[in-house]
Amino acid sequence: MIFTLYNVPFIALGLLATYYLVPYLQSAHKRAIPSPSLAAFTNLWLLLQARQGKRFLSVDEAHNKYGKVVRIAPNHVSIADDNAINVIYGHGNGFLKADFYDAFVSIRRGLFNTRNRAEHSRKRKIVSHTFSAKSIGQFEQYIHANLEIFVEQWSKLSKLEANPKTGYASIDALNWFNYLAFDIIGDLAFGAPFGMLKNGKDIAEMRKSPDEPPKYVAAVEVLNRRGEVSATLGCLPALKPWAKYIPDRFFTEGLAAVENLAGIAIARVNERVKPEVVAQNTRVDLLAHLMEGRDETGEKLGLEELTAEALTQLIAGSDTTSNTSCAILYWCIRTPGVVEKLRKVLDDAIPKDVEVPSFAMVKDIAYLQWVISETMRIHSTSAMGLARQIPEGSPPVEISGHTFYPGDILSVPSYTVHRSKEIWGSDAEEFVPERWENLSVRQKAAFIPFSHGPRACVGRNVAEMELLVIVATVFGLFEFQIEQEEEMQTREGFLRKPLGLQVGLRRRVRV
Repeated sequence: MIFTLYNVPFIALGLLATYYLVPYLQSAHKRAIPSPSLAAFTNLWLLLQARQGKRFLSVDEAHNKYGKVVRIAPNHVSIADDNAINVIYGHGNGFLKADFYDAFVSIRRGLFNTRNRAEHSRKRKIVSHTFSAKSIGQFEQYIHANLEIFVEQWSKLSKLEANPKTGYASIDALNWFNYLAFDIIGDLAFGAPFGMLKNGKDIAEMRKSPDEPPKYVAAVEVLNRRGEVSATLGCLPALKPWAKYIPDRFFTEGLAAVENLAGIAIARVNERVKPEVVAQNTRVDLLAHLMEGRDETGEKLGLEELTAEALTQLIAGSDTTSNTSCAILYWCIRTPGVVEKLRKVLDDAIPKDVEVPSFAMVKDIAYLQWVISETMRIHSTSAMGLARQIPEGSPPVEISGHTFYPGDILSVPSYTVHRSKEIWGSDAEEFVPERWENLSVRQKAAFIPFSHGPRACVGRNVAEMELLVIVATVFGLFEFQIEQEEEMQTREGFLRKPLGLQVGLRRRVRV
């Protein structure tokens, strides 16, 4: 007995070493690829970076130190080479979403997190018609209506809370962009805004099952926590069933947020699919299109699948828009000359008596588009490398001087590629909207804010329309000054989000 107990620690140590060493030794073709710390042996290095909200920075630092090809997990190689974008994400290559996406499944798999190619094709067929040119035109009325409330609230704040000495009212712009984005997507995806703009606070109804009494949660906070915990567990998906036992509030609160976010979708969809509501509905929004969509066999989405897709639209259409809007405001007002140029082109295109311009008024303003694109480049709301796996039966793939085989996971880190001086020039770290006037073929191909290929963002056109109208409204009607000394801080979940932006706000007088 004494002999057996004495050997237990050594046996455990041997098993642990085997657990980490065997995968490393089996991946002989990746052994020559440099890696930070113990990343070549364990997924825990990447998980820790995600837990700290700085995965994009840690991966970028690794590339700056080791080069374009870096091993960030035993079976995951990050490739900061724009030539790899089409190989990994393009049409026809057959790469699959990696098990990273398993951590994002809550109600059931949706268009975003399904990994099966046939299932993705089926779902995309149903969902894609929702974002046709005709559908997008019908959505503008909901964007416009919520922007009118946004303008009304900011105008009130600029009057009632203005500092008598400066004339500016102090606000956290991020909060208001969150309210705006959530109310717009609530209107588009669920039939009515959440009411955040009118109430001036973060609140939404949720139910964990259709028959459960409603509860109210802070939806923005829930979404943030959900993104952070899912992106962290995605680095080690096998940990997900056990995460609730980890003595770290990050995981317990994050998992609760996953359920609460699903509950928001359940509450809204349950209300919308009631027969009496369906019979009287005349809206042409995202949910209406999803309810009418059919696959190649003529089948509609079931209730659970419909709810999962509505949840996907809520997630994809809220955080991205609010984060990017906030980043646009920050980079514009901190960069000399940009706001003045932007206001001039807006004043030339928008009549003085128009507060919220139509999409038609602003869609062809080149400088406005340059500002938005440059922000998406330098800020990179989607900053991490989206993981793709080479499927079984595929031939070896040559990328950046290395050969990869079925089972290998590859990604291109957007943040690193978007700030590459080799691609964007010596001023890659600077905010220069004018660079978009004469973009090279290489730069166009390296710009991937909505990803690339068959799994790229299906709602890109709606997002671009929203941003054009939001930015035109904000800078056309208001003046700003930064009221924080430090740079805008960000934290990464699945997306890279600002933590706040304190600005002075006042209504602008057009001359």
